[in-house]
Amino acid sequence: MPFSADTYAVEEKRKHPLMANLADRRDRHRERSRLYRIAFAAAGITVTAAGVIMFVTPGPALVVIPIGLAMLALEFAWAERLLERAVERAEAAKQSAVEASRLEKIVSVLAIVTGTAAFVAAAILWDIPLIPYF
Repeated sequence: MPFSADTYAVEEKRKHPLMANLADRRDRHRERSRLYRIAFAAAGITVTAAGVIMFVTPGPALVVIPIGLAMLALEFAWAERLLERAVERAEAAKQSAVEASRLEKIVSVLAIVTGTAAFVAAAILWDIPLIPYF
């Protein structure tokens, strides 16, 4: 079903502010030289790949991947769709955290404290340095 201009305007208003700003940035980005755009896309691929690697290694994957997707979304529609899904899921997680009951929040904090204490105890018992030295 094709979108009319009114339907498209409603869809744009419902989008997250980050996604709405992306359209303005894309217009400015398209005015740049082809060499710059190729280098920027390569940097976006590198940042996204680094984020994916951070899923199995220490690092802020859930922060780095959207940054890479935002860079790629200036050039590619598929990256914009992935970024939009990531933003929607982040908003849903945020809303879920806000709506969590007091008991759920207390249990979460206790789980984090218990896990941290278990890690420290294991490091002490197994003589593993907590801070790596080189």
